[in-house]
Amino acid sequence: MREPVDLRHQRIVAAVEGRGTARVSDLAAELRVSVVTMRRDVEDLARAGRLRRGHGVVHSTRPAQHLPAQHLPDSGGTRTGTPAPDGDTVAVVVPERHSYLYETLHGARTVLAEAGLRIALHIAPQTAGAERPLAERALAAGARGLLLAPRWRTPAVEEADYGWLAALEVPAVLMERRPRAGSALHALDSVCSDHWYGAHLAVEHLVALGHRRIVFATRDDSPTARSLRAAFTEIAGEHPLVEEWAWALSSPGVGKDGPYTAHETADVPALLRKLGATAAVLHSDVDALMVAQQLAENGVRVPEDCSVVAYDDVLAGLGTIPLTAVAPPKAEVGRVAAELLSQRLKSGHGTGSPVRRVQLLPSLTVRGSTRQPIAP
Repeated sequence: MREPVDLRHQRIVAAVEGRGTARVSDLAAELRVSVVTMRRDVEDLARAGRLRRGHGVVHSTRPAQHLPAQHLPDSGGTRTGTPAPDGDTVAVVVPERHSYLYETLHGARTVLAEAGLRIALHIAPQTAGAERPLAERALAAGARGLLLAPRWRTPAVEEADYGWLAALEVPAVLMERRPRAGSALHALDSVCSDHWYGAHLAVEHLVALGHRRIVFATRDDSPTARSLRAAFTEIAGEHPLVEEWAWALSSPGVGKDGPYTAHETADVPALLRKLGATAAVLHSDVDALMVAQQLAENGVRVPEDCSVVAYDDVLAGLGTIPLTAVAPPKAEVGRVAAELLSQRLKSGHGTGSPVRRVQLLPSLTVRGSTRQPIAP
């Protein structure tokens, strides 16, 4: 699936603002596009005043006092900063190509800057276990603490990280990740969106409009997707006004070799027709926008024939028909995680302070993609 230009532009801006300055060639490699495409994107963003161009580099337009220490690329998908004075650096490890989590970085940055801490940003490639060597490299360089959002595509990959994360000798806070109860990481500070509540908002909005048959679709490659699937299954299965519902994978072609039935890997528009559904809730924004396009191509009107709710609200409002969307508090997750880490650093690691597992509630933004179903 080709990435929308608006999403790529947003990721470019987030990456540059996270470092202050970046090389065009490195951005192209990180976002997996050609250097020619990246130059064109940078030119468009510079004309819009969102970035400032240099010779082979691109600079943030944010005032210098609001930027972290500049980060220059090295091998292994990481971005390491110029040497900072001892004891004032926090490492942030997030997956590549994940605009959702880049927004959490913006929330964390201001809090850490006010605490006199610099960010060393490390971007983990899309391979299992990629976060560990980056974290170890950051600690060897003197990082005092860690903010992490491991990709954790599967529960097995997640559990493989429990041992080394539990053995960390510096404070660490997980962002948008909640380890399994009773596991070695159960006692690690974490800040998450309450995705059950987000699913609840979507279902109640549609039910209140009169929808009784709903299709839910989520990605198959993240803890958020797994949490949402469980939440939709529970909420729809127990809701007295939901007559029929089904779940499927949101991205076409994924899961064909995984533990899914043919029904669960069905094309979402086809599943809507089969169920006679009048509404769909789709994670993530990109998949929701793609499904809305597919419906239009097949003569299905949004929202007259089918209401659509997106989950993430990074790009949902940019579609031809702006999508109603559930918005996890992305920046707030980063801000609260940074506050927890800053407090840990002030009080001293391992001092017996209570572990904090914070959940923040998403919100629902109603746009033009949902309405009452039209009677047949």
